[in-house]
Amino acid sequence: MTTLLKSVGNQGTNLPDDVRTVQGLLNAQAAALKFTLLPVNGQVDEAMLAAIRLVQARLMQMPTPDGLISPGGGTWRTLIAGRASGAAWWQANQARFPNSTALADLDPAFGPKAIAFIQALRNAGATVAISATRRSKVRAYLMHHSWDIAHGLERAAEVPDEPGCDIVWDHGDEARSRQGAQEMVDRFGIAFRPSLASRHIPGLAVDMTITWKGTLQVRNASGQTVAVPQPADHSNPVLHGVGASYGVIKLLTDPPHWSDNGH
Repeated sequence: MTTLLKSVGNQGTNLPDDVRTVQGLLNAQAAALKFTLLPVNGQVDEAMLAAIRLVQARLMQMPTPDGLISPGGGTWRTLIAGRASGAAWWQANQARFPNSTALADLDPAFGPKAIAFIQALRNAGATVAISATRRSKVRAYLMHHSWDIAHGLERAAEVPDEPGCDIVWDHGDEARSRQGAQEMVDRFGIAFRPSLASRHIPGLAVDMTITWKGTLQVRNASGQTVAVPQPADHSNPVLHGVGASYGVIKLLTDPPHWSDNGH
């Protein structure tokens, strides 16, 4: 995990996992500061101490670099700059983890069912606004953990790393970590706790808002016309029954979410 439990460097505690974390972060600065890549072996040596002091002198303008990195300290924050969770990180990285709204991106077994249901709704005069179909695994990871950290359900230091995602959740201070996570929750526009194993990842779910006026006369999958009364929202059991006839099942706890199995 990209976090720092104890101090690293000159006269630091130097836990092996902490040292490896710092070695990896230092290596990200090697090209810019022109020092040889450090072995990521969990052992502090003179080359590593020199690299820490170089970061402190060149990037932090410290008059007397001490070669020590403390959790939440200035050197730690300098090393994770650009990788720390928050609005700036998401703004810079969101294009890497797209969230599709195209029905064509759904799983081939589920997609035709969702398309048929949505077409029946539109034929009946309903308005259907689709907000998500297939979602990247990393995006689900980001949404789930940002929510949990922001709501105090998980400590930032305990979030596992995700391959292909270089975010740092742990700012070295729990309050700053929660603030960074909350900024991401706000950017995602999350209103309910996202699942880490979302049906969106394999393309087996669609998020949509369905509205209509009066009583909706819609055909179910058997061709029968069903009168769907108000309210025109996610809590309408008659609407849920029409969706189920097509194999599109409502998740009751998540207003826009429909899937192949109701999860």
